[in-house]
Parts: sequence; structure tokens; C-alpha cells
Amino acid sequence: MPRLDPDIRGPERPSLADIDPLNRMFAESFTDRYRRDGMAGVRVPQLNPSVWRYAIEDAGAGAMVWRDAAGEVAAFNMVHRSGSEGWMGPLAVRPDRQQAGLGTAVVRAGVHWLEGSGATTIGLETMPRTVDNIGFYGRLGFVPRHLTVSMTREVERGSGAGDLLSAAGPARPATVIACRALTESLVAGVDFTRELELTDEFELGDTSLVHADRGLVGFALWHVAPLAAGRPREELRVLKLAAASLEAFEAVVAAVEQAAAAERVQRIALRCQTAYGEAFHRLLRRGYQVHWTDLRMTLAERPERMPGEGVLWSNWEI
Repeated sequence: MPRLDPDIRGPERPSLADIDPLNRMFAESFTDRYRRDGMAGVRVPQLNPSVWRYAIEDAGAGAMVWRDAAGEVAAFNMVHRSGSEGWMGPLAVRPDRQQAGLGTAVVRAGVHWLEGSGATTIGLETMPRTVDNIGFYGRLGFVPRHLTVSMTREVERGSGAGDLLSAAGPARPATVIACRALTESLVAGVDFTRELELTDEFELGDTSLVHADRGLVGFALWHVAPLAAGRPREELRVLKLAAASLEAFEAVVAAVEQAAAAERVQRIALRCQTAYGEAFHRLLRRGYQVHWTDLRMTLAERPERMPGEGVLWSNWEI
């Protein structure tokens, strides 16, 4: 393995004061990535600082930065764990520090932290066209899996926001527990409680709920805060979705559409894992269109687990 430059130190846990340098490096690194992939006209914008704060707080002890001799951020990895599910993103190495072993160190540090935290799934996402990234992650033990397809639809007019976690009042703690029980019933150990609480704390969005006679059968955690810095609020983005059945999945999507209309945004964005083929086709029938694709990769010995019935989607991006 290549030896790191002696002036690189880390990983260290970033503070909120690091958001601006992280943001600049994020935009620079991913713009450079697009350029090397033949898309020279693409410029990746900096992210909304509130989204960065969410990413850092969600990662917790898994938020990692590496610095050069001047104290500038040379690399970072936001490593997240939702119970037994672990994933990395975003992660990047400053363009002038690439090809020197730092990328390998960044990924291995994330894997080591997730293994030590008890994650049974360890994964990440990359662009399918970025063949050198796929080879790089492959050499570190990751295996290409299914695609994550970003699907969007324009929002139709509606009335009422539907059943939301923010409106649960005194029943909120019990409702959060019910959300955890639902994900546990689909895939043992998966827990989105931290994401639910941070979304509420930072006022980034809300969670749409679907109940039936037997209790909670579905929910979707979504954000409406702009993803890019300086942009208006235009989109509702679903980050986590759980449904006990395909019928409950349809009801959850309908609840999200109702919430989007109440939020007065222009479109809805869902990230559909193509391992759920029938859910993908149901979105197409509802008028959703494919916008983008990412390749999901997991460690060979720590794959993503699928429910026997129902749908469990977890967005491995912020």
C-alpha cells in the first residue's frame, strides 16, 4: 500500500467551523471528477450549510477529516450508521492529494470504524460511468450491486399535508418507536431514529406516516431544505422509506405527494433501489421519470440485506 505523505494527519473529527472548507473542497473535488469523466461543463455547487451540519451530526464519531501541514482539509469521509446499516458519503480527496494513497486510507478508515461499530452492511455509491472509481473500490473489497435510480415527478396541487411526525404531539415518542419497529421487522437492526430526530431538530423536512388497523405500516423521511447553497426551495427529497407491503408503499408515495403539495415545492425526488423491481414499475406508472443513476457497492462479506416482503429504501447520499 502506498505510504501517506508525512505531512498528512488524521482522521480527526470535524467541527461545524469546518463546514466552509469542507464545502469548498467538496465542490472542487466533484467538479474535477466530472471533468475527468468527460463532462467538463459540469460545475458542482457547494451544499447548503444546513445539509452539511446534518451530515456531520448524523455521522457523529464517523465524521472524519484529514489535514495537510497547513491545517487545510486534504480529504474527508462522512461515515454513517443507521443501526446495522453502514455507508460512506460524501467522501473525497483534494485533487492535488490524489494518487498518493490517501484515498485508500480514507476508505479503509471508514470501513474500520463501521466494522468496529457492528454494522452488518457496509456500502457506498458511485457513478456507474466512473470506471476507475469502481475499480478502486473493488480493489478494497467492494462488489458492484444494483443501481439506485433517482426518479422525479412534478407536484400536483393538493390540500392538507397528511399525517406527519411533526404533528404527532404527545404521541411523537411512541411514533418514533413505531418507525423503528417497522424497519426492524423489515430488516433486523436497521434504525433511522437518528435521522428522524436530526431532520426535526434542524428543520430540514418531516416524516410522512401511513397507518392501518394494525398500526404504522409505512413512513418516508424527507427534506425540503435546498440541497445546494443559495438555491430556492424547489424539491422534496425522500431520504428513507419503509413500507410493510407494496400496497403500503403506494400509500407512502401518495402521502409524500400530498406533503409536497402542501410544502408548495415544484417536484418530488425519490431514490429507487432497482433491487425492488415492482416498486420501480409502480413509480413509473405514477408518472415518475428517471433522472440519474448511481451504482451501489458493498463489501463482499457485508452486503445489503433485503426484506422478505415490503420495501426498505435508504438514501446513501446526503
